[in-house]
Amino acid sequence: MKVLKFHDSRDEDYLLLSFNGAFSPQVDLESEFAFFFQAFEEYAGGWMPDVVRGKRQRRYSRAAIWKSLEEDRDENITSIGLYRTEWPALDMSLSLWLPPRHPKLNIIIKVKPLSFFAETECCRHFVEMVRAWADRYPVTYAWAHSSDDAQLADFPSFGRDDETRRRDGFDKIYEVCWLNVFGPKLVETVGRERMLSTPAHRVEELPTGSVLIVTWPTVADFASKEARLAQARAHAHLRPDLDYDTALRTLSERSTILAPVERRFHPDVSPLLTRVVDFVASHERQRKIAGFNVWQPPEPEEWRPADSALPPDVDDPEGALEHYDTLAEHLVALLHTEVPSVFEATPGSLVDVDFYFWREEFPTSRLREAIDEHAIPAIGAYLGEVMVRNLGGRWIPRKKLEEAQVLVGNRVWLPFVRARHYMRSRQALLDYSLTRIYRVAERHRG
Repeated sequence: MKVLKFHDSRDEDYLLLSFNGAFSPQVDLESEFAFFFQAFEEYAGGWMPDVVRGKRQRRYSRAAIWKSLEEDRDENITSIGLYRTEWPALDMSLSLWLPPRHPKLNIIIKVKPLSFFAETECCRHFVEMVRAWADRYPVTYAWAHSSDDAQLADFPSFGRDDETRRRDGFDKIYEVCWLNVFGPKLVETVGRERMLSTPAHRVEELPTGSVLIVTWPTVADFASKEARLAQARAHAHLRPDLDYDTALRTLSERSTILAPVERRFHPDVSPLLTRVVDFVASHERQRKIAGFNVWQPPEPEEWRPADSALPPDVDDPEGALEHYDTLAEHLVALLHTEVPSVFEATPGSLVDVDFYFWREEFPTSRLREAIDEHAIPAIGAYLGEVMVRNLGGRWIPRKKLEEAQVLVGNRVWLPFVRARHYMRSRQALLDYSLTRIYRVAERHRG
């Protein structure tokens, strides 16, 4: 059973549930949590897990759950993960703190993509499941919302430093999500009557003293104008100190940040920038796209007219060419596992190499001495070899690597100089990308 790798796939928005509650330590775990899994199995529907993972991986079943919880028990804590082998992807954890510690449970559910929850009935089932849990396992605070929007709202810190966040927890209502279960302490802080009169899609008082509030029928359209109006009304109602217009403006600004932006990248580097924006966190992606839409890569400066080329100054031209080939092979040896296409030495290989170095933040994550002595010569030689093989170029060898040239058409190019510029910083990997200089050389090969 191969589970979907939730965080290795292309990052995109997902439904995130955080549920912190308590349970009775007087009853054995199997009996105490039979209701939990009964509600789970009744309402999960299309995102139901098929894999349980503790110390080992098993097909989902109640027996597998109890076995995994027992195996994973470490002093007074036990936890399991629940996953799926088909879309939608699921990353779910159930963690239990056991006596003599204060008994509590923590549930994290992530379901990707968020668009799975576009239908009212699917969202209603999710709410019913959380409601059933909150009715049986008293909560401090539980919430479910778009992960991207939660990131922009700085959940769960809300601008507080780590020490303050750990000390105070959810001591007041910092934010109102699509789905909220406010525990008795939070209810009393706001005032039960005020909380029960919240303008929202669904407001329900639970027997435990908690109050469930759902702002809008569906969560997938949380960023729509109507959903934001409902969210702002609920938030301002529960926080009389918060002005409604201010709350709505904040929410609208977050919707704008998340709104899809058409990609209009410079054609020379479009394949590279597409890889970059698909890699960044989804809540940052649209701003990154907007920035790249107006960004223009600098014109390559690592060239001179062919009639100004420096003549060869090496005693053994063939030996110099073999040296360049050996240096290029060093890059292949370095990257072949992470970048298999590096064997091919094609324009597409350069895109893959550029993205790898950017993803790894190579100029700042490796020792500068190693970069200068090994990486830069290997990168320059590899770039030159790609030009020779694919553009009909010809090496003009020089004793100094930075003077070595590749003749393409009516220009000679300085691949080792480009490599040194390229390895200055992470931004330089884009400004001086191998992809960009290759495409310009391609246009000038005559």
